[in-house]
Order: sequence, then C-alpha cells, then structure tokens
Amino acid sequence: MKNTAILLLAVMLFLGNAAGCGTGKAVQAAHEEPPDISESAAVSAQEAETARKTKEEPEKEDMEEEIEQVNNDWEFDTPENHGMDSGMLLKFHDALAAAGIRCAVTARNGFIVDEYYGEEYDENSVFGLASCTKSFSGALIGLAIEQGLISGVNARLTEFFPQLNEPEQAEKRDITVEHLLTHTSGIYWNEWAGGDYFMRFSRSENWVDFVLGQNMAAAPGEVFNYTTGGSHLLGAVIQEASGISEYEFGQEHLFKPLGMDSVKWRSDPQGITDGGNGISMTARDAAKFGQLYLDGGKWRGRQIIPEDWVNSSIQIQAAGSPGTGEHGYSWWLRSFDGYRGYYAMGHGGQYIIVVPDLDLVTVMTSRLSNTYIPQYLFADYVIPACG
Repeated sequence: MKNTAILLLAVMLFLGNAAGCGTGKAVQAAHEEPPDISESAAVSAQEAETARKTKEEPEKEDMEEEIEQVNNDWEFDTPENHGMDSGMLLKFHDALAAAGIRCAVTARNGFIVDEYYGEEYDENSVFGLASCTKSFSGALIGLAIEQGLISGVNARLTEFFPQLNEPEQAEKRDITVEHLLTHTSGIYWNEWAGGDYFMRFSRSENWVDFVLGQNMAAAPGEVFNYTTGGSHLLGAVIQEASGISEYEFGQEHLFKPLGMDSVKWRSDPQGITDGGNGISMTARDAAKFGQLYLDGGKWRGRQIIPEDWVNSSIQIQAAGSPGTGEHGYSWWLRSFDGYRGYYAMGHGGQYIIVVPDLDLVTVMTSRLSNTYIPQYLFADYVIPACG
C-alpha cells in the first residue's frame, strides 16, 4: 500500500507539472506578436509565382523542342505526280529567262514540283520581297490579336500613338487597325502613278511621325488608297503592343515554327521594323508562307495562324485597284484564268501567289520595270500546266 501511494503521488506530481508547462506555453503564445499577414501573403504569392514559372518553363521548353522536332523542310516531287505538265513548265522557264526574272518556285499539293533560278542565283539566295512584306505584317497582326495583345481590328490607333490625342490630330482619331490593313485610313498619300511619297517617307528621319503628320484626304474607311506608310504603322502597333519589334515577334511566332531560317527584316531609324516594305528571304521560305495560308494557317499539322484570320484576310475587305484586284487584309485578290486566287505583290515583280482550287503556290522574284509581268507569265504558263 505504501509503495502504491508513493507511485500515485509521483504520477499526480508529473501530470501537474505537465499541465503547468502546457498552460505556460499557452500564456506565452497569447503575448507573442501576431504574424505579419502581408508578409505571409507576399511569401505565398512569391511561392505561387515561382511554382507557375517552374510549370511554364518546361511547357515552353517542350513547345520549343516540339518545333525543333518537326521536319520543316520542303518535300519535292515531279510535276507529273501532281498533275502538272513538265513540258509547259519548261516553256515557263524559257519565258522567265527572257523576261529577266530571277527565280520561280512552284508547289502543288504541298510538294515543290518546279524551281527556276537565273544566273548567279540558287535555292540559298535571299531576295528582297518589297511590298510582299505587307502580307507578313497582316499575318502578325492576326497573331497579336489572337494573343490578346491587340483588342481586334477595330482597335483605334490612339491606343498605340498618343500623339493622335492632340487637338490638331482630331481627324485621325477614328483610324483603326483594320483601316491600315485595307489601305483605307484616309491619310493623304501619293505613292502610285508617279507619286514620290514612298521616297519621301523612306528618307525621313522618323517614319512614323512622317505618316501621322500627313493631312487627311478622306474619312477613315471610305476610300482605298495604297499606302506603304500605313502598313509601316502596323509594325509600330505590334511593337507597342508586344514590347518587342515586329521582326522579333515574327521570329518567335511565325518564322521559327515554319523553319524559315533565311528571313531578314530591316528597321526604320527608330528601330521599328519596316512593316510595309523591308522583308527578305529565300524563295522556298516565301513559298512556305503561301502554303501556310493555303492550308488555313496550318503547317505540318500545327495551327500557326488562326484559321478565321486567314479566311478574313483573303475575303474582299476593300475595293482595291482596277487591274490589280480587290483587297483583303494585306492580300490582293483576283482570278487567274478563271481560278480565284490571292497574292502578295512587291515592286519590281515580287510575288507569292496562291490558288486554292488548284492547291497551288508560286513564288517569283525579279527586278523589272513592269511589276505585273510575273503575273502574266503565271497565268500564261503555270495555270495551263495544271491541266
């Protein structure tokens, strides 16, 4: 009994001390400073951001790896395997040589079936495409809209050029991105038929200011007037919206995914990519761009440009010019020997021609006094070669 009592007393003392220690900790905790909630939140936010980046970086790496794994090289085949007459194409070559055209590349059903290169040129030659540049700018505007960088074609230029909010620029405040895509901004511009505005523009110290400093000749959306300066503003819009140059934006979202490694693109004195006239590449790379549009914005099974943007771009959006065609979003539209098609065209005879019903893409580059000669040769030889 005595031993049992001693044992019970020891247990009671132990439990009492344990309870006292617990109470002491509770009292101490009650007097501690409360945790800094803002600091905890900041730490949590930082951890969440780190987790997000950790998750995104592998995804971006996977995407880049996927792009690298895609075979972006052209496939080649004989004309006859795609329903084309090689004899007619040889006559085409003779006509190209006689006209002084530098190169021509034709793809049908996704295969290059014919190539011609004049003396001193080959498949690695890089050609300036002059105003074909405008169609590339149109494509990149579509990508910027898809990414939410631009709200849409109805976005006003005042969002990108604060100087248009000045009182003296009131007439230009309704100009939208769509007006630039369709050459209907209303800005006075005399480029065709002997006009000197392109030369004055390209020699000015600030190209954007030169364009925006012109008077208005019509209300926005009313009159088609071919304006390279307006297309240059598209490059400035992309740079303002994305924070990188149009060329850099194009490299990331268009040229690299298509394996267009030859692309070069000049800039204006302020470092803004020349959105209307300054792109260069091989004829094969230019043909990839035409094939991309022919396939509804897809390349090797990947959707590069939204299909609805492609469709909008090749629909009539403006009256265009007699003898040249109607106009979409930075593409010309016309029929070739009864087949409806669309094309990018540059001064001196640069062309990317697409004829969907024939599953046909032809690129031509030249330095001719008559810009339209390659069109005529295409209609006289390439279309008939399709049988």
